[in-house]
Amino acid sequence: MQIDPSTSPGVVWRPDTAMVEEANLTRFMRALGVDSFEALNERASLDPGWFHDELIRFLDYRFEHPYERVLDVSEGPPFAHWCVGGVTNVVLNCLDRRRGTERYGQPALVWEGEDGAVSTWTFADLDRETCRLAWGLRSLGIGRGDVVGMYLPNLPHAAAAMLAVAKIGAIVLPMFSGFGADAITQRLNDGRAVAVITVDGSARRGKPVGAKSVVDVALAHCPDVRHVVVLRHLAAPHDWTQGRDHWWDDLTAGAPEDAADVATEAMPADDPFLLMFTSGTSGKPKGVVHSHCGFPIKTALDLSICMDLKAGDRFLWMSDMGWLVGPMLVFGGLLVGATVVLAEGAPNYPEPDRLWRLVERHRVSYLGLAPTIARLSMSLPDAALAERDLSSLRVMISTGEPWTPEAWHWTFERVGQRRVPLLNFSGGTEMGGILTGTVIHPLKPCAFAGAVPGTGADVVDASTGASVGVGVTGELVMRTPTIGLTRGLWHDRERYLESYWSRLPDLWVHGDFASRDADGMWYVHGRSDDTLKIAGKRTGPAEIEALLMGTGLLDDAVTIGVPDPIKGTAVVCLCVARPDTDRDTAVKVLSTAVTAGLGGAFKPADVVFVPDLPRTRNMKLMRRVVRSAWLGEDAGDLSTLVNPEAVQAIRAARR
Repeated sequence: MQIDPSTSPGVVWRPDTAMVEEANLTRFMRALGVDSFEALNERASLDPGWFHDELIRFLDYRFEHPYERVLDVSEGPPFAHWCVGGVTNVVLNCLDRRRGTERYGQPALVWEGEDGAVSTWTFADLDRETCRLAWGLRSLGIGRGDVVGMYLPNLPHAAAAMLAVAKIGAIVLPMFSGFGADAITQRLNDGRAVAVITVDGSARRGKPVGAKSVVDVALAHCPDVRHVVVLRHLAAPHDWTQGRDHWWDDLTAGAPEDAADVATEAMPADDPFLLMFTSGTSGKPKGVVHSHCGFPIKTALDLSICMDLKAGDRFLWMSDMGWLVGPMLVFGGLLVGATVVLAEGAPNYPEPDRLWRLVERHRVSYLGLAPTIARLSMSLPDAALAERDLSSLRVMISTGEPWTPEAWHWTFERVGQRRVPLLNFSGGTEMGGILTGTVIHPLKPCAFAGAVPGTGADVVDASTGASVGVGVTGELVMRTPTIGLTRGLWHDRERYLESYWSRLPDLWVHGDFASRDADGMWYVHGRSDDTLKIAGKRTGPAEIEALLMGTGLLDDAVTIGVPDPIKGTAVVCLCVARPDTDRDTAVKVLSTAVTAGLGGAFKPADVVFVPDLPRTRNMKLMRRVVRSAWLGEDAGDLSTLVNPEAVQAIRAARR
């Protein structure tokens, strides 16, 4: 795509010639013999088998036995089979291949604790710890096809645990380290887990928090779990069940010294190694299934080819290992050869600017963040950010929710100094990325350069499935299966089809509204089930929230639609005020900002101030929870929230 900034308003950044020439995407397109990103997408959509075969070759993804056919859609697009006949293991590609290379002795993981302690593991260190634990798990009789739960905070051992489970052909089930016992029970039982890997305790906002003790309560209702492996980290009281419970260091004490003496299980390429449960608005969480050839290859496509993660980059993305970003960091970062930077705890503790201190201290070059993190950082004093040396940054990427223009500009200008590209990335736990930014395209605020190749992404009419034109908002869909797509839902084929494939024939309906502009840039406007229709007029909540945040009076805001006898739906704005905001005056200013921007029909029925908004650990705002709490309805699964007290505060504000 060639954008002329003199005729295309809104472009704020363009790559220089060196960046384009050195980009992984440029090298990939040249290897495939295509001359543009649009041509690559077109051919990949027409022939996904060709595209994915070339992708695997370019990434040098290795197999113990080569596949006979890269793609089999005999069961239809929802149940595509990949790398048929191939035998591999994700650990073969993340660790084993580094042995005997220069990279093996270089940093794979850098970790910082809440107290500022730092440790560094080379690829050799990580390989050794992975192999020791794999040996220990095998000694317990755990192996191919067994599901192993992981309830660990961001420690280097969490990466080793995920890799060790995959190495022996088992399936890792990561769980959010802030879950209570009920959420753990449900996931272990739904996953049919036979073992759990956890820690005695860890630090959370300066306080010791037990993990093994929570697991003990959960396992009273999990009869299939036979073993618990416990890492010694921060002593916290817990029970001990002889024969079931094992200290990590005791279990691994007899392992071979040479990592090469612990075999990596050769697995059918499309067999699962990762089971991620996602929360829904109702009902039990959905089990997303990722395979040895699917998740790592798609993650490398997203992070490395599209968004230019390179070997040697220092990659920080603060998120719990129980969310998709955690496995993306570990398996995607290590596959590429990057150094993964992990941090215990939260991005704003023990200092409000902790995230930026981490970037400075560890010379982070590749930073992932959610828009909410940026919105929270905007409340920092100007001097706090100015004191940080962020010159190491090369690329910033973002996902989780739509940006507000104010937050996007603040991040691009204040953090990146208008020098560092801020790339949008949108998709889901079920398939990774659908839309992406790249370092070879110009940037417009809040926009995407285009579809991730191989997804067949399109914007369609919600009733017919026909593509819509420029400037028209429609449903975001995928027309072709991608190698990273979930292999269904765990033991729930019908729910998988109903949730994603039932609305429009042969189309994956993602649940987001999107549009494209005349320059080919894409935009996501929020969840399609969040859309507000006020007096016959439609808008997304993000559009209203951008107007609210533009007043400079708020740290955060969320907009919901509530039943109204006249309009059908009315707007309610729940706001987190900045400390110096006069709330009585602010109500009028905020209401006026919305009506000035969108018209009188969208005048808020209520502007309410609350101390916080419900978020997941990676700071994703949960609009469905806000709406349910305000209306006094069942909010569904709340186990992923890092601040459940925010729900009670919203309910109290309604009374």
